[in-house]
Amino acid sequence: MKSLKTGKRFSYKDLLYKSLIFIATVSVIVYFLPNEGKFNYQFDINKPWKYGLLQASFDFPIYKNDMQVQKEQDSILATYQPYFHIEKNVEKEMIERLREDYNKTLRHSLPGTDYIRYIERMLKEMYRNGIIAGNDLTRMEEDSITAIRTVEQNTATSRPVGQLYTVKDAYEYLLNADTTHYKKKVLQQCNLNNYITPNLIYDEAKSEAAQKDLLSNISYANGFVLNGQKIIDRGEIVNEQTYNILESLRKEWEKRSDSLQEKRLTLAGQILYVGIFLFCFMVYLDLFRADYYERKGSLSLLFALIVLFPVIASVMVSQSLSSIYIVPFAMIPIIVRIFLDSRTAFMAHVTIILLCSITLRFPHEFILLQVVAGMVSIYSLRELSQRSQLLRTALVVFASYALLYFAFELIHEDDLTKLNTRMYIYFMINGILLLFAYPLLFILEKTFGFTSNVTLVELSNINNSLLREMSEIAPGTFQHSLQMANLAAEAANKIGAKSQLVRTGALYHDIGKMVNPAFFTENQSGVNPHKSLNYEQSAQVIISHITDGLKLAEKHNLPKVIKDFISTHHGRGLTKYFYISYKNEHPDEEVDAEKFRYPGPNPFTKEQAILMMADSVEAASRSLPEYTEESIGTLVDKIIDAQVAEGFFKECPITFKDIALVKALFKEKLKTMYHTRISYPELKK
Repeated sequence: MKSLKTGKRFSYKDLLYKSLIFIATVSVIVYFLPNEGKFNYQFDINKPWKYGLLQASFDFPIYKNDMQVQKEQDSILATYQPYFHIEKNVEKEMIERLREDYNKTLRHSLPGTDYIRYIERMLKEMYRNGIIAGNDLTRMEEDSITAIRTVEQNTATSRPVGQLYTVKDAYEYLLNADTTHYKKKVLQQCNLNNYITPNLIYDEAKSEAAQKDLLSNISYANGFVLNGQKIIDRGEIVNEQTYNILESLRKEWEKRSDSLQEKRLTLAGQILYVGIFLFCFMVYLDLFRADYYERKGSLSLLFALIVLFPVIASVMVSQSLSSIYIVPFAMIPIIVRIFLDSRTAFMAHVTIILLCSITLRFPHEFILLQVVAGMVSIYSLRELSQRSQLLRTALVVFASYALLYFAFELIHEDDLTKLNTRMYIYFMINGILLLFAYPLLFILEKTFGFTSNVTLVELSNINNSLLREMSEIAPGTFQHSLQMANLAAEAANKIGAKSQLVRTGALYHDIGKMVNPAFFTENQSGVNPHKSLNYEQSAQVIISHITDGLKLAEKHNLPKVIKDFISTHHGRGLTKYFYISYKNEHPDEEVDAEKFRYPGPNPFTKEQAILMMADSVEAASRSLPEYTEESIGTLVDKIIDAQVAEGFFKECPITFKDIALVKALFKEKLKTMYHTRISYPELKK
């Protein structure tokens, strides 16, 4: 029996494997975590604050809202005057062009020199006032700009927009300025557009600088919040002032998260946070569940869950804060409880919940709800053998979510009409998704090499093809297996072992006898084929039912845990009948005991030890000449004490107290099975 943790040799390969798992898990989780400070609160004006107490974690200004800022900007920009520079060469070039055209062609179409002098005078006047591009004027009218500043020889002069001309305005003005003395039709023949072009050019650099200078005088804040100052508490109404403070906090948070240093610090904190919890969980496994820690299937399952759920939580939070409650986190302890044990289920659940909580800005409510739901799921589903059990667990988990959240709301709300009904819908969806644990178990079984109670129940159905075949080929062995299954399952329940596992193992432990059924006493009907064999040959036939059983188990895809029952139910014991008979006939010969020994190994789980005891006791009890309380008790003590003495249970975690309880139960059950019936009297004539 195994009472103390045995020392194990240090392995660099094992350390490297676990280090790689640790690094890979931390890397994947941190990769999906928000790598920037995200303001994850949702709030609306005149609505209650649905989170807990919020305090400022740094100093920040209270920014004015967009409407206030826009109003102040509009007020200041009313005095804004864009800058234009005067192109002096434009006027000179256009006058020279006019004179050249006059000397070449216009003098023949104009009646006298008065017209050319008039045109030249009007052009000089318009260029003096300023001609600008039409799109520049349109833009200023849209911005309600009433004046511009023109730069000439480093001197800026203000000019009203109303005095400026566009090319079109200048042309119209030139035609209509003096229609009394100068005929419009004559002027139109001069192609006046050739001499009108903008001489005021928009100066973008000076204009933008002037605008920024004006806007710099605006104060974007109208208050300040100090580090540690209370902002709002649960249930308080978000009024206009508080709304502005929250919006200011959001803007400041996003501004701070944009800095490279902030991102590096956030990343370092996330790596440290995830690494600490993961390390603590690995230490727990090493100290208290070393068998899981050494088995790659168990370790892979646990770390797959540790990676999967934080990644899902990160994705859900990025979409909507409350939607994380849709994720069926209670599935974690259910899966781990079914495949491993309750303590590991709770530790894995708490570790994953704490890792997921880093994605939330307000995590304590989430942690409390999920931890309670996980505990409830562990208590309500100790063994899964029917679909109805999972449905019941889903209902209980939903009720625990709803009741605990309702308690939170009663504490913080004074009006039942303000209850957040959306959260209860999320809890209902969560319960429905929890039902998908049933098909998921099948996938996990095949992926990580586990066997659930659902599979064991299916295998223990006596209408199963292999069991039905055994009942036809080896009926005595089949009846022995049925008796053993009941006996071993009762013993497992007595000492807290897995009853369904040992029951199913008992049904299949002797399937190897189907190959040569007549060589086993329980299947013989008067003819004993061993009479034609020597003792060594008979021993090998009996021993071969182990190897034959393993071959049949492999052929019918039985789980490894069932194969382990086949190989361990005789351990490294001897076929004592043939071994002792051979020694009696050859007293002077040194006997090779290995020819009479089962291949083993010895039992290494509590359930395998129970099966070995039940197999030997049930088989031996059939040979008792009489069934009395004394004979049954002596038989049970003799057989099990001999197994203990021979060291069959040294490698399995069963205690002397467990063995004593099993022996007492076997005695009671055998007395019930083989009780003496009373004789019915004959009716006297």
